[in-house]
Amino acid sequence: MSFKAISLFPCHPATTRGEATKLSSSKDRIVWTNGRTVIIRDLKNPSQVIANSGHVQAATVARVSPTGYYCASADAAGTVRIWDLVGEDNVLKAEYKVLSGRINDLEWDGDSKRIIAVGDGRDKFGHAFMMDTGSSTGEVIGHSKVINAVAIRHQRPFRAATAGDDTTIVFHQGVPFKYDKTIKTHTKFVQDVRYAPSGDHFASVGSDAKVFVYDGKTGDTLGEFNDNPHTGSIYASSWSPDSKSLATSSADCTVKLWDIETKKAVTTWKVGSGVNHQQVGNTWTAGDDIVSLSMSGDLNIFDKRSGERPARILQGPTKSITSAIPTPGSDTFIAGTAEGRILSFSGTEYSLIEGQGHSSLVSGLGLASSGDVYSTGYDDTLKEIDLKGSSFSQASTATASQPKSLAIGSDNTVFVAEIKGVEVIVSNQKVHELQTKYTPSSVAAAGKIVAVGGEDHKIRLHEWDGKTLKEVALLEGNKGPVGAIAFSPDGALLAAGDSSGKIILFDVEKRASITSRWSFHSGRIHSLAWTADGKHCASASLDTHVYIWSVAKPMKNIAIKNAAPNGVNAVFWLGDTKLASAGADGCVRTWDIKFHV
Repeated sequence: MSFKAISLFPCHPATTRGEATKLSSSKDRIVWTNGRTVIIRDLKNPSQVIANSGHVQAATVARVSPTGYYCASADAAGTVRIWDLVGEDNVLKAEYKVLSGRINDLEWDGDSKRIIAVGDGRDKFGHAFMMDTGSSTGEVIGHSKVINAVAIRHQRPFRAATAGDDTTIVFHQGVPFKYDKTIKTHTKFVQDVRYAPSGDHFASVGSDAKVFVYDGKTGDTLGEFNDNPHTGSIYASSWSPDSKSLATSSADCTVKLWDIETKKAVTTWKVGSGVNHQQVGNTWTAGDDIVSLSMSGDLNIFDKRSGERPARILQGPTKSITSAIPTPGSDTFIAGTAEGRILSFSGTEYSLIEGQGHSSLVSGLGLASSGDVYSTGYDDTLKEIDLKGSSFSQASTATASQPKSLAIGSDNTVFVAEIKGVEVIVSNQKVHELQTKYTPSSVAAAGKIVAVGGEDHKIRLHEWDGKTLKEVALLEGNKGPVGAIAFSPDGALLAAGDSSGKIILFDVEKRASITSRWSFHSGRIHSLAWTADGKHCASASLDTHVYIWSVAKPMKNIAIKNAAPNGVNAVFWLGDTKLASAGADGCVRTWDIKFHV
């Protein structure tokens, strides 16, 4: 048995209220960070995605070198990693600890040889160094507070501009980089500074909602863009490939396009209203796409020639995917996240399930034979989702205690395992509640049999007669709290995974263990999924690995090591040989599995 990686569906950028999120681009590729992961996605070819999770701490910014051969990424601990983009392995070229605190931004020079990284530190707020040796290439000084952004002129003579929380911009001569002068145009935090591709100008934006443009060689202030200005903090700016226009993204939920020569706003795009539509980052691709980031994580793509709204909106998870299941159709699935959002996936893109959703972590998803999806969340609710309408229905049921898992019977009966017991819900009405002396942690259903895994390391089998749950058997053998259980499609077998990483396979009719050899995981089992023929079972674990087990040959397995950084939370089949895994990094990966006879 063997496997091959097929595709990766990436998470979207992580955002923080009141802070800018750094986006960058290289040709038609957008670059962003989320957690420890750096994502590089091709807008023209969505299947071309790179995810690199080499950072130990949360990554904060990443930029591709002008040559396109390397990517430099930085994290919250002050480390810069430079890695290869040629080939699939993304080989690490160098790693440097350049600041003692968080790095907010970095920039390459025009030769792809030097890098300036800026942010927060005890002894300094910025560092200039050679990408191949790490040796210093000058000083980044002049600021008294955290530096938020840096820009380097790509033409000789090199120049650099840094912007900080001390409301100033510092202009540097180079190379080696050295202090030239301090520019005091803004009255509040300066959020971003960017050089035009031509090198003739650079622009700055800040929390004072102002935009200024400067001479690229001398640093002299050329003027302010005060025609139809923004009304909120401006978090990001980016230049057009021809250096004639500037795009700015603001907390007033708008993106503006400015003409450099006239210093006037040519176009204003209103994205929406409310906190989720605040614009906190942007980039302008070489293919002439303006991409602006909403606080919600949506990537809004604008056409500079037309429209009052985004031409396209890319949606995706911004937090860990906590639950995921396949849905009817080819390569379609639905995923719930740690922030309570639920998204459906079809083709190459996600779409958000609209309506009154969950306000916190989605703990379970289940597909009924009717085609409707049910979800539970840590907001103590059970909700119904209309997949055809891609929205939550009006139906919502409050649970007695925090739901940990849900299962759906063949007659669309919903069983919810909660901290204090198991509730049975039919047509959004509670029809039965089973109080337990133990704490349930997982539930599965097959026909009239309902299995409940507990924190006491045991599994109880119940019969559902339409009115009550009657306990009929007790299954033992697990070494920790049972976090995931799953019946085979015919209901004859039951797989149970626990917090120690052990999986026990039970014969349901005989109420006996078949094998306890599925024990290669070293962390909590989060999810189990059977193939349609019931011959193999896939498992996802906190140890970052996915295993596919054989019923006929218990010692034979396929090991997909390091399937997702920080753990795999869900695993499900999209076909007879196509497996999908959803990780704590918010990404979904698919794998082609070869079952050799």
